[in-house]
Amino acid sequence: MVSVRGKRRLDDPSAGGKRSAMAPEDDPGAGAPVDDLAAVAAGVSLERGVEAIAEAVKTLPPGPGVYRMLNRRGDALYVGKARNLRKRVTNYTQIGKLPRRLQRMVAETANLEVVTTHTEVEALLLESNLIKRLMPRYNVLLRDDKSFPYILITGNHDYAQIAKHRGAHTRDGEYFGPFASAGAVNRTITALEKAFLLRSCSDAVFSSRTRPCLMHQIKRCAAPCVGRVSQADYGALVQQAKDFLTGRSHDIQAQLGDAMQEASERLDFEAAAVYRDRLRALAHIQSHQAINVEGLDDADVIAAHQEARQTCIQVFFFRAGRNYGNRAYFPSHDKNLGLTEVLSSFVAQFYDNKPTPKVVLVSHALEDQALVAEALSFRAGHKVNLLRPQRGAKRKLIESALANARDALARRLAESSSQRKLLESVAATFGLEAIPERIEIYDNSHIQGSNPYGAMVVAGPEGFVKNAYRKFRIKGSEPSAAAETAQPAGLAEEAAPFVSGAGGDDYAMMREVLERRFSRALKEDPERETNLWPDLVLLDGGRGQLNVAREVFADLGLEDLPVAAIAKGPERDAGRERIFLPDRAPMLLPPRDPLLYYLQRLRDEAHRFAIGSHRGGRSKARLRSVLDEIPGIGAKRKRTLLHHFGSAGAVARAGLADLEAVEGISTAVAQRIYDHFHSEG
Repeated sequence: MVSVRGKRRLDDPSAGGKRSAMAPEDDPGAGAPVDDLAAVAAGVSLERGVEAIAEAVKTLPPGPGVYRMLNRRGDALYVGKARNLRKRVTNYTQIGKLPRRLQRMVAETANLEVVTTHTEVEALLLESNLIKRLMPRYNVLLRDDKSFPYILITGNHDYAQIAKHRGAHTRDGEYFGPFASAGAVNRTITALEKAFLLRSCSDAVFSSRTRPCLMHQIKRCAAPCVGRVSQADYGALVQQAKDFLTGRSHDIQAQLGDAMQEASERLDFEAAAVYRDRLRALAHIQSHQAINVEGLDDADVIAAHQEARQTCIQVFFFRAGRNYGNRAYFPSHDKNLGLTEVLSSFVAQFYDNKPTPKVVLVSHALEDQALVAEALSFRAGHKVNLLRPQRGAKRKLIESALANARDALARRLAESSSQRKLLESVAATFGLEAIPERIEIYDNSHIQGSNPYGAMVVAGPEGFVKNAYRKFRIKGSEPSAAAETAQPAGLAEEAAPFVSGAGGDDYAMMREVLERRFSRALKEDPERETNLWPDLVLLDGGRGQLNVAREVFADLGLEDLPVAAIAKGPERDAGRERIFLPDRAPMLLPPRDPLLYYLQRLRDEAHRFAIGSHRGGRSKARLRSVLDEIPGIGAKRKRTLLHHFGSAGAVARAGLADLEAVEGISTAVAQRIYDHFHSEG
C-alpha cells in the first residue's frame, strides 16, 4: 500500500458533512465585503483542497490503482479507480472542468491515500469493496446490508434436512438460490415439502422424536424420524428434490405421473392421491416461477430507470429456468449523475459479496462494460457474459424489469412527496429552522427494573434508517432525583414513571442513554460537522423526560439541540397524545391530523425496537443463568451443547455418558457439567 498525504492545514475552515461550505460561483478576491465572508471561506477551502491534491500528485505513480479523498478527520469522501493514477488525480486540480459536486469534494479534501494494483481489473474490484466498506458520501452507495436467502439441502445426515439459509455457505450440503426474499424461499420450501416430503426439523428434534409430528399428519413430511420411510426411499425423494431445483422438473413430473397412473390402475387410490397432491405442489411452484425463455438457465436481469434525479434498479433472479423473485434498489447518489454511471457502479458493488451467474442482462450499456465483465469473471472464477439484449425473449425480460423499475420509482416518489409534506409539518410544529434530515426517537423497556434497555431509532426523508438504530443496555445508577422533582405542578394527569431502583427509574434510564449517545458524539465529532447529528430529538414520555433531556444537553453544552416529548393521553388513549416542548404548554394535535399519525408511527417504532432489545437481553440472561455458571463452559462449548441437546434443560437432564458423547466435550468437562446439575445441596 502506498500512502500519499497532501499538506494538512490546522487552520483550514472547510467543513464536512451537511454543514460543509459550497464552492463559490466566482473566485473570491481580496477586499470582499463582510457579507460575503462565507463565500471567501469557501474559496479558500477550495484553493487549499487543490493545493493538497497537487502536492500529492507529485509522488503518484503512473500505473493503475485506487485513490481515496479524505477530509480533515480522515473520513473517506470519495473512492475512485484509475488506469493511470497520476493522470486521473491531476484532473481534480482543474477546477473549471469539474462539476459542482466534485468542486465541493475538492474543497473538503485535506489528504489523499492511494493503493497501487497490478491491473485495472484489480483496481475496479478493490474500488467496489472500499465503497461498500467506507460508504463515502460522494460515491454511488448501494445500501445492501442483508444477504440473500438460499434453500439448503444438508449433506451431513442420513436423512437430509431442507432449510432456509442466510450467510456464509459453511454448512455441509447443496445450496439453491439466491431468492429475492425470505417469503419466496418460505413458499418454495412449503411446496417442496408437499412435493417431496422432506423433513425441515433440526437434527436435535429429529433424534428426539418418538412419534410422527404434525408435519407428517398434514402430508408434508415422510416421517423418517420414526422409520415411516426407508433410508433408500428417502434418499430417492431427496434426489428428486435436487433434480427439480436444478431444472430437471419435467422428468420428475413424468415419473410422478406414471406412478399415479400405476397406483390408480391397481386401485390403490390413497397412494394415487398422494402422487396427485405432489404433482399439484410442483405445478404450484412452476406457475409462480416458470419463464420458458429458451437458452436462459442461470441469469440475473438488471434494469434501471431514472426520474426526478432518483434511480430505481430492479434485479430479477433466474435459476434453473425459473424466476426466484426480484428486488428493487434505490442507490444513494448525487442528483446530477447519469443513469449509466449509477448502473455501472451498482453492478460492480452488487456482486462484491454475492455469487455471479454466467449471464447478467442489463437494460443500458455500462461505462467500461468490458472491464466490468472481466472483473466479474475474475471474482466469480468463471466467464460472466454481461449483455444488453436488443431483441427477442431476453429483451422482453429487460422490458418487464424496466416496467417494474418505473412502477417502483413512481411509488417511491409519491411516498417521498407525502413524506416531505410530513417533515415540513414537523419543522413547522416543532419550530425547526429547516426540514429535518434526521430525527432520533428514544424509548426504554424493562420489567420491574430487570434487564433494562434503552433504544434509539432514526427516521429521515426516506423513512426509517434501520442501520442507524442503536440499543443501550442500562448499566444502572442510583434512582434519579428527576423521579421526584422533574414532574412539575399542574400535570397530575400525567402518569409518573414506575420507580424500582436504578433499572426501574425511567428518568435515570433516559438520562444514561442520552448521556452515552451525545457524549460519544461530542468525542467523535466535537465540531458537529457530520450529518450524524439529529435535527430533532423525540422522546417517548412527558414533561419529566423532556426536562431530563434538557438537563443532559445543558451539561454537554448542546442547548441548541431541538428536543420534544410525546406522551399518550389519559388512560393511555392513542389519538389524544400530547406533545411537550421546552417552555411551552403541552400541545394536542387534532385526532385525524396526518402529523399525529406520523408521530405515533415514530414512537411505536421506538417502542417496538426497545421491547425487542429487552426481550433479547432477557433471553440471554436466562441462558447465562443456566450454563454460564459452569466453570470452563465458554461460548463455543455452550453452542455445541445446545446444538446437540436442543435446549439448556435437556443438558441439565442428560446423563454422564450422553455428555461424554458430545463432540468437543472431554470426560473431565462432561463430569463437571454432570456434577453441576446433580450435586446435592
